[in-house]
Amino acid sequence: MFTDVSELKDRRIMIVGLGRTGVSLSRFLCDHGAKVTITDHKSRAELSNALEQMDGLPIEYDLGGHTPKKFLEQELIVLSPGVSPYLKIFEYARNHNVKVTGEFEFSSWFVKEPMIGITGTNGKTTTTYLIYKMLKESNIDVWVGGNYGPPLVDYLRSDSKAAVLVLEVSSFQLEHCERFNPQNIVFTNLAEDHQDRYKSMEDYVNAKRRIFLNTNQATTSILNADDNAVIELARDPSVQRGRIFYFSCKKALEPQIMTIGGVVSVKDDLKVRTGPEIEHFTMANSRARGQHMTENFMAALLASREHGATREAIQKVIDGFKGIPHRLEYVRRVGGVEFYNDSKATNVHAVKKALDSFGENVILVMGGKDTGLNYEPIFDHVKKKVKSLILFGEAKERINRDIGDASETFLIGTFEEAILIAYQKSRISDIVLMSPGCSSFDIFDSYIERGNYFKEIVKNFK
Repeated sequence: MFTDVSELKDRRIMIVGLGRTGVSLSRFLCDHGAKVTITDHKSRAELSNALEQMDGLPIEYDLGGHTPKKFLEQELIVLSPGVSPYLKIFEYARNHNVKVTGEFEFSSWFVKEPMIGITGTNGKTTTTYLIYKMLKESNIDVWVGGNYGPPLVDYLRSDSKAAVLVLEVSSFQLEHCERFNPQNIVFTNLAEDHQDRYKSMEDYVNAKRRIFLNTNQATTSILNADDNAVIELARDPSVQRGRIFYFSCKKALEPQIMTIGGVVSVKDDLKVRTGPEIEHFTMANSRARGQHMTENFMAALLASREHGATREAIQKVIDGFKGIPHRLEYVRRVGGVEFYNDSKATNVHAVKKALDSFGENVILVMGGKDTGLNYEPIFDHVKKKVKSLILFGEAKERINRDIGDASETFLIGTFEEAILIAYQKSRISDIVLMSPGCSSFDIFDSYIERGNYFKEIVKNFK
């Protein structure tokens, strides 16, 4: 719809949702002369902090609900993250020829620099962070954001310009994408998630598939060769328009991948080919745990190498990486028991990856908002690895029905009690792993709040 910020002057644009992104988006639009309307279902009193940041800006407000007439007065409606595009009010607007899009897609229209788009069910945030660090360590001007970190509109508002943007992209953001065109696409894995948002797994996959919408001969896609669902996506003609690199932890795939390009992990050796020569990186000095972390390293080094990251910088990041908060984050050791915070594990696939990182001595704490996920795929993993399964939250009954028979299982009333019971059930050399397999929104505002509270509880244990 627009290709340059100069085209925003005097255009009637509505922002839905006045959170952090809505505030930044409003300032950006006002800076470029747009006629801005903000609507939010929350009241003026509930939004007082955000409104203080907007003081003095020429903005019209429609708060405490949504007025249909206001929507029809717009040329464009931009949704903040988390606002579902499937609400009837947006369908009403579209039926009256009003364009509706999301902040991420809208902001991408004005980005002229190369972009790396990272998506998948799990591992997005870690891989995004690793690419950023590998490029930064190579003295390359890089900006990181999207679903991880600041919203993309913040880059448009910044004074400095980067050589490359590293962007985590969620399925929610991809739902709106029509013109988003990253130079590199990283697809970590694909498994069931967000079934409260999507009617079927097919709908979820179709949302993820949109990241390949605008691939061309200049696009490089970096795909997980060990994930059958990702390989199925790779057969799509849109993916085949560009170059493809694969990464794998299976030695059997080494000859094939070394021929077409990519990276294979053989024990501690990462064997990489992106050009005529084969390069080697070592995992021997890394403190990161689990096959999923090896996958994240492989995907990140391929993407960062594409944009000039040095071998020395990549190896330094691999050697020094300690993980990101709330993703298999080591908390402390108490009485011979180690505690790990994996609050970012909000789906079944993430819990499986977490369990793969440990032996057969895990006290597993799961639970949270019930989003209709099927937990049966991790039954055998829980049976093999978990000594005691501690369940809390809205989803505890569903989880218990699916996998409760795989282990000694306890259904607990509160989050605090669940962590206390986990500690009481543990013995020397056990692992207490809080890997919920659910979103946090039944009790907490975010997985970050949940993870921080877990750490606070554990730090008080004696």
